[in-house]
Amino acid sequence: MRKDKEKAFNLRRSGKSYKHIRDELGIATSTLASWFKHESWSQEIKNRLSREESLSNPKKLELMAQANREHWKLKHEEYRTAAIREFEKLKDDPLFLAGIMLYWGEGNKVLKNCIVRLGNSEPEMIRIFNLFLTKSLKISPDKISAWLLLYPDLVDSVQKNFWSKATGLSLSQFKKSIYIKGRHSTKRLSYGVCYISINSRSLKERILKWLELCQNHLRTYSLKLEKT
Repeated sequence: MRKDKEKAFNLRRSGKSYKHIRDELGIATSTLASWFKHESWSQEIKNRLSREESLSNPKKLELMAQANREHWKLKHEEYRTAAIREFEKLKDDPLFLAGIMLYWGEGNKVLKNCIVRLGNSEPEMIRIFNLFLTKSLKISPDKISAWLLLYPDLVDSVQKNFWSKATGLSLSQFKKSIYIKGRHSTKRLSYGVCYISINSRSLKERILKWLELCQNHLRTYSLKLEKT
Protein backbone atom coordinates (compact mmCIF):
# COMPACT_ATOMS: atom_id res chain seq x y z
CA MET A 1 0.00 0.00 0.00
CA ARG A 2 1.40 3.41 -0.95
CA LYS A 3 2.48 5.48 2.05
CA ASP A 4 -0.03 8.31 1.61
CA LYS A 5 -2.86 5.77 1.33
CA GLU A 6 -1.67 4.01 4.46
CA LYS A 7 -1.59 7.34 6.32
CA ALA A 8 -5.07 8.15 5.01
CA PHE A 9 -6.41 4.83 6.31
CA ASN A 10 -4.83 5.40 9.71
CA LEU A 11 -6.34 8.88 9.94
CA ARG A 12 -9.71 7.58 8.82
CA ARG A 13 -9.65 4.77 11.36
CA SER A 14 -8.93 7.37 14.07
CA GLY A 15 -12.23 9.04 13.10
CA LYS A 16 -11.02 11.88 10.89
CA SER A 17 -13.21 13.36 8.17
CA TYR A 18 -12.37 13.44 4.47
CA LYS A 19 -11.80 17.18 4.77
CA HIS A 20 -9.32 16.72 7.60
CA ILE A 21 -7.40 14.01 5.69
CA ARG A 22 -7.42 16.09 2.49
CA ASP A 23 -6.02 19.14 4.26
CA GLU A 24 -3.34 17.12 6.08
CA LEU A 25 -2.17 14.87 3.23
CA GLY A 26 -3.21 16.83 0.13
CA ILE A 27 -5.24 13.94 -1.28
CA ALA A 28 -8.34 14.80 -3.29
CA THR A 29 -11.69 14.05 -1.63
CA SER A 30 -12.76 12.04 -4.69
CA THR A 31 -9.70 9.81 -4.27
CA LEU A 32 -10.46 9.30 -0.58
CA ALA A 33 -14.06 8.43 -1.41
CA SER A 34 -12.93 5.77 -3.88
CA TRP A 35 -10.52 4.28 -1.34
CA PHE A 36 -13.08 4.03 1.47
CA LYS A 37 -16.33 3.35 -0.40
CA HIS A 38 -16.20 -0.42 0.24
CA GLU A 39 -15.14 -0.13 3.88
CA SER A 40 -18.13 -0.57 6.20
CA TRP A 41 -16.22 0.84 9.18
CA SER A 42 -15.59 4.03 7.18
CA GLN A 43 -19.32 4.37 6.50
CA GLU A 44 -19.99 4.11 10.24
CA ILE A 45 -17.49 6.92 10.84
CA LYS A 46 -19.19 9.00 8.15
CA ASN A 47 -22.61 8.48 9.78
CA ARG A 48 -21.24 9.42 13.21
CA LEU A 49 -19.55 12.56 11.90
CA SER A 50 -22.77 13.57 10.11
CA ARG A 51 -24.77 13.17 13.33
CA GLU A 52 -22.23 15.17 15.31
CA GLU A 53 -22.21 17.91 12.70
CA SER A 54 -25.99 18.13 12.77
CA LEU A 55 -26.11 18.31 16.54
CA SER A 56 -23.46 21.05 16.62
CA ASN A 57 -25.25 23.19 14.04
CA PRO A 58 -28.47 24.73 15.40
CA LYS A 59 -29.42 26.18 12.01
CA LYS A 60 -29.06 22.80 10.33
CA LEU A 61 -31.05 21.19 13.12
CA GLU A 62 -33.84 23.71 12.65
CA LEU A 63 -33.85 23.09 8.89
CA MET A 64 -34.09 19.35 9.52
CA ALA A 65 -36.90 19.88 12.02
CA GLN A 66 -38.73 22.14 9.56
CA ALA A 67 -38.36 19.56 6.80
CA ASN A 68 -39.70 16.89 9.15
CA ARG A 69 -42.69 19.08 10.07
CA GLU A 70 -43.44 19.72 6.41
CA HIS A 71 -43.18 16.01 5.65
CA TRP A 72 -45.70 15.07 8.32
CA LYS A 73 -47.97 17.97 7.44
CA LEU A 74 -48.24 16.57 3.92
CA LYS A 75 -48.75 13.04 5.24
CA HIS A 76 -51.56 14.17 7.53
CA GLU A 77 -53.22 15.98 4.66
CA GLU A 78 -52.96 12.79 2.62
CA TYR A 79 -54.72 10.89 5.41
CA ARG A 80 -57.59 13.41 5.47
CA THR A 81 -57.90 13.42 1.69
CA ALA A 82 -58.06 9.62 1.70
CA ALA A 83 -60.77 9.80 4.38
CA ILE A 84 -62.96 11.94 2.13
CA ARG A 85 -62.71 9.35 -0.68
CA GLU A 86 -63.34 6.49 1.73
CA PHE A 87 -66.35 8.20 3.26
CA GLU A 88 -68.16 8.18 -0.07
CA LYS A 89 -67.73 4.41 -0.25
CA LEU A 90 -68.57 3.69 3.39
CA LYS A 91 -71.28 6.20 4.29
CA ASP A 92 -74.12 3.77 3.44
CA ASP A 93 -72.67 1.00 5.60
CA PRO A 94 -74.68 0.90 8.89
CA LEU A 95 -71.75 -0.63 10.77
CA PHE A 96 -69.43 2.15 9.60
CA LEU A 97 -71.89 4.84 10.67
CA ALA A 98 -72.47 3.10 14.01
CA GLY A 99 -68.73 3.03 14.66
CA ILE A 100 -68.34 6.72 13.86
CA MET A 101 -71.30 7.66 16.06
CA LEU A 102 -69.91 5.60 18.92
CA TYR A 103 -66.59 7.39 18.55
CA TRP A 104 -68.37 10.74 18.51
CA GLY A 105 -69.86 9.95 21.91
CA GLU A 106 -67.19 7.87 23.61
CA GLY A 107 -63.92 8.11 21.68
CA ASN A 108 -60.67 9.92 22.41
CA LYS A 109 -60.50 12.96 20.12
CA VAL A 110 -57.08 14.37 21.06
CA LEU A 111 -55.29 14.29 17.71
CA LYS A 112 -51.67 14.68 18.79
CA ASN A 113 -51.54 11.44 20.81
CA CYS A 114 -52.23 9.30 17.70
CA ILE A 115 -54.35 6.90 19.78
CA VAL A 116 -57.76 5.74 18.60
CA ARG A 117 -59.38 4.73 21.89
CA LEU A 118 -62.94 4.10 23.02
CA GLY A 119 -64.09 2.94 26.45
CA ASN A 120 -67.44 1.96 27.93
CA SER A 121 -69.07 -0.26 30.53
CA GLU A 122 -71.53 -1.64 27.93
CA PRO A 123 -70.08 -4.77 26.23
CA GLU A 124 -72.30 -4.27 23.18
CA MET A 125 -70.72 -0.89 22.46
CA ILE A 126 -67.24 -2.42 22.54
CA ARG A 127 -68.40 -5.32 20.39
CA ILE A 128 -69.86 -3.00 17.75
CA PHE A 129 -66.76 -0.82 17.72
CA ASN A 130 -64.55 -3.88 17.37
CA LEU A 131 -66.67 -5.00 14.39
CA PHE A 132 -66.40 -1.50 12.94
CA LEU A 133 -62.61 -1.74 13.09
CA THR A 134 -62.23 -5.30 11.85
CA LYS A 135 -65.11 -5.59 9.35
CA SER A 136 -65.75 -2.08 8.00
CA LEU A 137 -62.12 -0.89 8.13
CA LYS A 138 -60.48 -4.31 7.64
CA ILE A 139 -58.00 -3.77 10.48
CA SER A 140 -56.14 -6.86 11.61
CA PRO A 141 -57.04 -7.89 15.20
CA ASP A 142 -53.35 -8.03 16.13
CA LYS A 143 -53.27 -4.23 15.72
CA ILE A 144 -56.08 -3.82 18.25
CA SER A 145 -55.52 -3.95 22.01
CA ALA A 146 -57.82 -3.74 25.01
CA TRP A 147 -57.56 -3.20 28.75
CA LEU A 148 -59.93 -3.10 31.72
CA LEU A 149 -60.57 -0.59 34.47
CA LEU A 150 -61.63 -2.64 37.51
CA TYR A 151 -62.59 -2.31 41.16
CA PRO A 152 -60.37 -4.13 43.71
CA ASP A 153 -62.78 -6.99 44.42
CA LEU A 154 -63.12 -7.95 40.75
CA VAL A 155 -61.01 -10.88 39.57
CA ASP A 156 -58.91 -9.95 36.57
CA SER A 157 -59.09 -13.30 34.77
CA VAL A 158 -62.85 -13.59 35.30
CA GLN A 159 -63.52 -10.12 33.93
CA LYS A 160 -61.25 -10.64 30.92
CA ASN A 161 -63.08 -13.87 30.08
CA PHE A 162 -66.42 -12.07 30.36
CA TRP A 163 -65.35 -9.17 28.13
CA SER A 164 -63.68 -11.49 25.63
CA LYS A 165 -66.86 -13.55 25.16
CA ALA A 166 -69.11 -10.48 25.11
CA THR A 167 -67.09 -8.42 22.63
CA GLY A 168 -65.35 -10.88 20.35
CA LEU A 169 -61.90 -9.70 21.45
CA SER A 170 -59.42 -12.50 22.08
CA LEU A 171 -57.79 -12.85 25.47
CA SER A 172 -54.40 -12.22 23.86
CA GLN A 173 -55.54 -8.71 22.95
CA PHE A 174 -56.05 -7.70 26.58
CA LYS A 175 -53.22 -5.85 28.29
CA LYS A 176 -52.69 -5.40 32.02
CA SER A 177 -55.82 -4.22 33.83
CA ILE A 178 -55.91 -1.12 36.01
CA TYR A 179 -57.55 -1.25 39.44
CA ILE A 180 -59.24 1.72 41.12
CA LYS A 181 -61.17 2.35 44.31
CA GLY A 182 -64.72 3.56 43.83
CA ARG A 183 -66.32 6.23 45.95
CA HIS A 184 -69.56 4.26 46.28
CA SER A 185 -69.06 0.60 47.06
CA THR A 186 -72.70 -0.21 46.31
CA LYS A 187 -72.98 1.92 43.17
CA ARG A 188 -70.37 0.65 40.80
CA LEU A 189 -69.94 -1.22 37.54
CA SER A 190 -70.16 -5.00 37.91
CA TYR A 191 -67.72 -5.81 35.14
CA GLY A 192 -65.62 -2.65 35.09
CA VAL A 193 -64.92 -0.58 31.99
CA CYS A 194 -63.35 -1.95 28.81
CA TYR A 195 -61.13 0.18 26.59
CA ILE A 196 -60.27 -0.76 23.02
CA SER A 197 -57.48 1.06 21.20
CA ILE A 198 -55.12 1.30 18.22
CA ASN A 199 -52.01 3.44 17.97
CA SER A 200 -52.23 4.97 14.49
CA ARG A 201 -51.99 8.61 13.39
CA SER A 202 -53.38 7.66 10.00
CA LEU A 203 -56.51 6.09 11.49
CA LYS A 204 -56.92 8.93 14.00
CA GLU A 205 -56.82 11.54 11.24
CA ARG A 206 -59.28 9.58 9.12
CA ILE A 207 -61.76 8.88 11.95
CA LEU A 208 -61.85 12.53 12.98
CA LYS A 209 -62.37 13.53 9.35
CA TRP A 210 -65.18 10.98 9.00
CA LEU A 211 -66.73 12.35 12.16
CA GLU A 212 -66.63 15.87 10.70
CA LEU A 213 -68.20 14.64 7.44
CA CYS A 214 -70.93 12.77 9.34
CA GLN A 215 -71.71 15.83 11.42
CA ASN A 216 -71.98 17.99 8.29
CA HIS A 217 -74.21 15.41 6.62
CA LEU A 218 -76.51 15.19 9.66
CA ARG A 219 -76.60 18.98 9.97
CA THR A 220 -77.69 19.34 6.36
CA TYR A 221 -80.28 16.61 6.76
CA SER A 222 -81.71 18.13 9.97
CA LEU A 223 -82.04 21.55 8.28
CA LYS A 224 -84.05 19.94 5.48
CA LEU A 225 -86.33 18.28 8.03
CA GLU A 226 -86.91 21.58 9.80
CA LYS A 227 -88.08 23.16 6.56
CA THR A 228 -90.63 20.45 5.78
